Amino acid sequence: MSRVVMAAALAASLLVAAPASGAATDPDYTLSIDPTARGAAIDDTLYGVFFEDINRAADGGLYAELVQNRSFEYGPADNAAYTPLTGWAPTGGTLDVVDDDARLNERNRNHLRLGLPAGVINSGYDSGIAVEKGKRYDFSAWARTDQAGGTPLRVGLTDPAGKDLAPRLDLRVTGDGWTKYTGTFTARESSTTGRLLLEADGSGTLRLDMVSLFPQDTFKGHGLRRDLAEKIAALRPGFLRFPGGCLVNTGSHQGYEAPGWERRRSYQWKDTIGPVEQRAANWNFWGYNQSYGLGYHEYFQFAEDIGAMPLPVVPALVTGCGQNRATDDPALLERHIQDTLDLVEYANGPADSPWGRKRAEMGHPEPFGLTHLAVGNEETLADEFFARFTRFRAAIEAKHPGITVVGNSGPDDTGATFDRLWQLNRDAGVAMVDEHYYNAPNWFLENNDRYDTYDRNGPKVFLGEYASQDDKFANALAEAAFMTGLERNADVVKLASYAPLPANEDHVQWKPDMIWFNNHASWGSTSYEVQKLFMTNVGDHVVKSTASGTPWTPTPITGAIGLSSWATSVAYDDVVVTAADGRVLFSDDFSGDASRWTGNGTGSWGVVDGRFVQSDPAVANPLMTAGDPTWNNFTVSVKATKLSGSEGFLIPFAVNGAGNPFWWNLGGWNNTRSAVDGGNSSRVFHADNTTIETGRTYDLRIEVRDRTVELFIDGRLWAGFTDEGTGNPEPFRHVVTRDEATGELIVKVVNARDKPARTAIDLGRGAWVVPAAEATIVEGLPDDVNTQFTQPVKARKAHVRVSASFTHTFPPHSVTFLRIKDRRR
Repeated sequence: MSRVVMAAALAASLLVAAPASGAATDPDYTLSIDPTARGAAIDDTLYGVFFEDINRAADGGLYAELVQNRSFEYGPADNAAYTPLTGWAPTGGTLDVVDDDARLNERNRNHLRLGLPAGVINSGYDSGIAVEKGKRYDFSAWARTDQAGGTPLRVGLTDPAGKDLAPRLDLRVTGDGWTKYTGTFTARESSTTGRLLLEADGSGTLRLDMVSLFPQDTFKGHGLRRDLAEKIAALRPGFLRFPGGCLVNTGSHQGYEAPGWERRRSYQWKDTIGPVEQRAANWNFWGYNQSYGLGYHEYFQFAEDIGAMPLPVVPALVTGCGQNRATDDPALLERHIQDTLDLVEYANGPADSPWGRKRAEMGHPEPFGLTHLAVGNEETLADEFFARFTRFRAAIEAKHPGITVVGNSGPDDTGATFDRLWQLNRDAGVAMVDEHYYNAPNWFLENNDRYDTYDRNGPKVFLGEYASQDDKFANALAEAAFMTGLERNADVVKLASYAPLPANEDHVQWKPDMIWFNNHASWGSTSYEVQKLFMTNVGDHVVKSTASGTPWTPTPITGAIGLSSWATSVAYDDVVVTAADGRVLFSDDFSGDASRWTGNGTGSWGVVDGRFVQSDPAVANPLMTAGDPTWNNFTVSVKATKLSGSEGFLIPFAVNGAGNPFWWNLGGWNNTRSAVDGGNSSRVFHADNTTIETGRTYDLRIEVRDRTVELFIDGRLWAGFTDEGTGNPEPFRHVVTRDEATGELIVKVVNARDKPARTAIDLGRGAWVVPAAEATIVEGLPDDVNTQFTQPVKARKAHVRVSASFTHTFPPHSVTFLRIKDRRR
């Protein structure tokens, strides 16, 4: 994930051809199409998906395991609230989680020791274990006993009150060596609050590890939760990027070495293959544990099962996502490079090669057909990263010349890091560069032409992560408008994936997300509906077309104010906002409470000794906002003090929800430089080496006049700029493609405005088309959000009358795809 901070009633009638043009019905827009003019070819892999284990997307999500903390490996290294018994509770006897010589294996060290008689119960994820009446669930556990005569083990699937949801299993553990015991439950009723109960009688000691409960009904029998996997498969993705994301390149790059092994490690693929009971547990950057039950082999298998090209990402020994450290260890670098070469062999090597054999042992003797591999993710230390990337690339291309090695351009869509990395990639002839950005809706409306001017002879673009910053339909519309530009530039943009993919509604680290779920249901967001429409109606090549636009006049920089920080504890005081004529618009000296401020739910804010203090020195962007989003031509002043942490101050201004705010970032990038950036153009307007001293109070002032901004530190001008923006946030966007298999023109129109768009469409002289065209429409209100219980934004079908020249009215706030057939095909 990149470092970022976070538009009429619903038309429900069938679309019909509008009456002929006349004085009272002149069109709002014109759209001219030349069906004979071929544009860029579109690869089958243009649109794909990106899966990262964020928002509990894997364990408790796509990975179908129903037992939480099945191997007792949770701990405070994962999350300060975790213990090895998180998810478990005793029902009797003595329980201890131990790491001793009696462990199951060296790489998954903890196990549960019970002093008999004893019992333990697992609550699963969220509200509990979800089961459906009549369905079967496979139980397994590794166990050993010190009793020569064995130990009876009774296993139940119950509700919270102890009522059985299925007949119990009676097992007998024999011998003081680890053995896997299995059984199957058939649920006799449905529940979303199930529990797994294990009770052992007798005396002595019973040891348990890898306690598991799996539904038999998984996606293609490969251990993934069916409803989530089917929703992903329904997108028909061309590729699957995995496993991250910040998950990949954060933490230590050291390997698993017991004892004394590093508990917070980057994602290293060899840890994630082989029998699940032998996979090493690891911390997850997003604040929980990852079991690696969903590992590299499962990712490769899932890609194959959904017909997608696998695209793994490996760490380059430079951390990103706010950690921003380069590991200088030549031997470790060589080991990671060799691991990456071994990864290619695991994916592509014959079954009798060393790593191909391991793939075959996992049940897949045939190669997976890996063609693309990315090294690194969102690194901000551009030169340090690229030096290591170059070593990886050289080794991969030397041994596996058929692999496309993908570079990246950092965490944002513009700025010094972006520019430097693009220069390095371009100069080195890198084949493809990964771009990431998360911006406000207006940015996507304004930047439809982003790739029009990219060098056609330079590196191709992999848009690996992008989204508009919310889950409302207005965000999906803005994304759709932007996607028409991606398709128009398909000769440059070769791959694109919205992010993130799934999110557990009870564990949200990042929003927006494409698919939401809980332990028993899943649903697509408004963006899912738009992405599915585009991904399943791509076409084979662009058809040249032009459209008229919407009149537009630039407006002043407008919005409220904010206070924030990044990995820093800060104190703010004496916030004053004045109008250009000197009138006080807002004032807060924090002599009372902070009730006039609204937060984003993160950080530890409070009024302390007459100052507004954010006391958590680790949290990223604990944003607080106040004031009127319609303010313009204003001045804001604030006293700011750094209390502790690694950076300085984040002062957002022009916060209005319609576009990106501006950010004055003082002491950013681990207190190595400062910058002001953002706005709808999302560019860096000024940057220098200003750093922030701990304990010193700074007088900060921001003066906004029309579209000009001046920023002052302790009364001295620090920077000034005029934001001309990138132009019109055009709400009417389109692209036309051709489906060669059906001979259809696919006319794709986004109308993001609040009025119908009556459009005169001309298919050119000589066009001869079937008079009935299929339309697929996604429409709604700007604030519509899809939930488990109500999904106002869904695709619907209609038929419309078309001809060589016709008029069509596109509903307000809509995405419409018209499939027009050529009579001669």
